[in-house]
Amino acid sequence: MSRRSRRRAGAKGAGGLAKWAGVLIALFLLGTALLYAGLRSYLHSDAFREFLSNKVSRATGVKGGFSPFRWEGLALRTEVFSAKGDGAIRELRIDGLQTEVGLDGVRRGVWELKNSRIGRLQVSLDSTKSQTSGFPEIAAAAQPPKAKRKSGWLPREVEVQGLELGKLSLNALTDHGLVVAEGIHVTVENEKSHRAHRVELSDGTLRLPFAMVPELRLDQARLRIQPEAVFLTNLTASAYAAASLDATGEWNRETRGFNVEGRVSGVKCEELLNEDWARRLTGDIASDFTVTGGTGTTTASGLLTITNGVLTALPVLDALAAYSDTRRFRTLTLSEARTKWRWQNGVYEFNDIVLSSESLIRLEGRLIIRGSELDGHLRLGLAPGTLATIPGAETHVFAPGERGLMWASLRLTGTLDEPREDLSDRLIAAAGIRMLETLPESGAKVLKYSRTLLGDDPAGAVEKGVRIIEEGEKTVREVSGILDGILGGGRREVVPPPREKEQDQ
Repeated sequence: MSRRSRRRAGAKGAGGLAKWAGVLIALFLLGTALLYAGLRSYLHSDAFREFLSNKVSRATGVKGGFSPFRWEGLALRTEVFSAKGDGAIRELRIDGLQTEVGLDGVRRGVWELKNSRIGRLQVSLDSTKSQTSGFPEIAAAAQPPKAKRKSGWLPREVEVQGLELGKLSLNALTDHGLVVAEGIHVTVENEKSHRAHRVELSDGTLRLPFAMVPELRLDQARLRIQPEAVFLTNLTASAYAAASLDATGEWNRETRGFNVEGRVSGVKCEELLNEDWARRLTGDIASDFTVTGGTGTTTASGLLTITNGVLTALPVLDALAAYSDTRRFRTLTLSEARTKWRWQNGVYEFNDIVLSSESLIRLEGRLIIRGSELDGHLRLGLAPGTLATIPGAETHVFAPGERGLMWASLRLTGTLDEPREDLSDRLIAAAGIRMLETLPESGAKVLKYSRTLLGDDPAGAVEKGVRIIEEGEKTVREVSGILDGILGGGRREVVPPPREKEQDQ
C-alpha cells in the first residue's frame, strides 16, 4: 500500500474514533441530564418531603412533618416542622428552615444538606420520663452513613454539613427542676471525620433550677460533641449587674454523668442576700465551684470569699459600741471573710467559716442549713475589754486565746427567720455567778463599814442596792444578744422577772 493510501485509511479511522467519542460524550451528558432531572423531580416531590420528615422524626423521637417545600433550583425553604412525642422530647417546632441539597454525595448514598439555617427552634423536654438525652441523638447522627444502600438507587441517608440556628427556645424538665433557655444563637460545624460536631452558642438567657444560680446572660459557649461524650471547652456568661461566670466541663454518654468547673465573680452582697441582710452586709462576692452529677444526686461545692466587706446596722455592734464606749463597733470593715461551701439535695454546708475585723472581732466555725433550719457550731472572738461591763463575761464565758482575743464557743439553732443561740443565756448565768461570788466580800464590807455605807438610812441604802442589781441585770440582757445581732435577728426583748410584793408595808 502506498503512503498516500495509508494516510487516507488513517484519517478515516481517526474520524470514526472521534465520532464514537462524540457519541459517548453525548450519551454521558444525556444520562447526566436525565439523572439530574430524575433527582430534581424526586426532590421536588412530596416523597422527598416525607423522607426528610421521617428522618427528623426518627432522630428526635417524635412524630411530625414539614410544611410544603418551596424550591429555587436545589435550594429549598419551608415554613415549619411541628411534632409531638412521648419520649424525652415532648414537643418540637422548627420555623423557617432554609437549606440547599448537594448531589455530590449521591454516589455515597447520602443527601448532602448545605448552608442550612433555621430561624427558630422550640424544644420542650421531659428528662424525668425517659433515661435518654438529646446529646446522644446528636452524637449518633454525627456517625458516617453506611456505604451500602438498603434498596433502590436513591440515597437513604442525610448528611447535614453545618447548621446555623437563629434562636433556640428550650424548656427542659429535669429531676432538679426546670431549665429554660431563650433566644440563644447556635452554629454547628462538622469535623472532617464526620464523627464529631463543633457547636458554638451565643446571646440569649439561661435559667437553671437552682436557687443559688441567678438568670445567666450567655456571652459565648463552645462545645465539642462526639458519639461517646460532650465537652464544654469554654463558657462565659454574665448575671446581676456586673457578675461574670467562666466554666468548662464534660458529659459522658455511657454513664450520663457530668462535671462542670468554673468561677463566678463580681456579685454584690445585696444582690445575693435577702432584704434584711442586704442592709447589713456590703461587699463583693467571688467563688470557684465544681458541680458533679448524673442520673443520681447532683453535688456542688467551692470556696467563697467576700472582699471590701462591711458590716453595719447590727444591733450587737451598737450595743458593743455603747458598752465599750467606742464607735469602732458601729461599723465593721471585714479584713477577712471566707467559707468553704457544699450543696446537695437542698442542704447547704458552710465549713471553715471566717468573718473577721482585724484585732477586734472574729467568728469561726461550721454551719448547716436544711431548708430554713440552722445547725451551727461556732467560736466568737472579741478584743479584750469589750465585755468588761458585763459581770463574769471575761472570766466564766470567754477565755484568752489565739490572735490576742477572748474566745467563747456558741451553738446556733432555730431558723433563718428566728435564729437561736446559747451564748446569751451563758452570759446571764455568768453574771449571776459573778454577783454571788462578790456577795461575801461585799457582805463583810457592809458589816465592817455599816455606818459608813448605810448612813442613817439602812433601809434606803438596801433599796438602792436592789435597784443597782436590777440595772446590772438589764445591762447584761441588752448586751447578751451578740449572735442574734450577727445573724440579723435583732436585739431580744428583755422582760425582767416580776418582783415579789413586799410584805408588811
